[in-house]
Amino acid sequence: MKENPTKQNFETMPVATICNGTVIDHIPSSKLFKVASLLHLEEASQPITIGNNFHSKLLGRKGIIKISDQFVSDDILNRIALVAPNVHLNIIRNYKVVEKRCVQLPEEIVGIVRCTNPKCITNHEPMATRFRSSSHNEESTIVCSYCGRKIKSEQIELL
Repeated sequence: MKENPTKQNFETMPVATICNGTVIDHIPSSKLFKVASLLHLEEASQPITIGNNFHSKLLGRKGIIKISDQFVSDDILNRIALVAPNVHLNIIRNYKVVEKRCVQLPEEIVGIVRCTNPKCITNHEPMATRFRSSSHNEESTIVCSYCGRKIKSEQIELL
């Protein structure tokens, strides 16, 4: 029996390849647009591909962002790690993956997250915030170095 040519194959969804640039893969579907916002894609002039709800053995459903001719700074990667830890970053040159890494929370996070404790000194004095990352039973939290407040990943407020 011939397969219906108009029937879409949901197991393999084609996404355009890029010659040079960045691919951010394995983004939890619920976090895709937060990650896209951190990348300021609305300001980009080069081709961008954003896909969501692709099948993933690891996540169930995942998102992907491909950005031609642009490479992501470490500061932006740290922000992405706060919103969606364990995404995969691939650097593409001449259609080949030349670097592949899993984006993880850094051990120390300085100046990019607001402490949720209203009494914390960082909310009253002109100083950079400072947090340590902590993981317990697959739950990521960060801990303020000044007041000790523990903040779960879904409660993080970026500066």
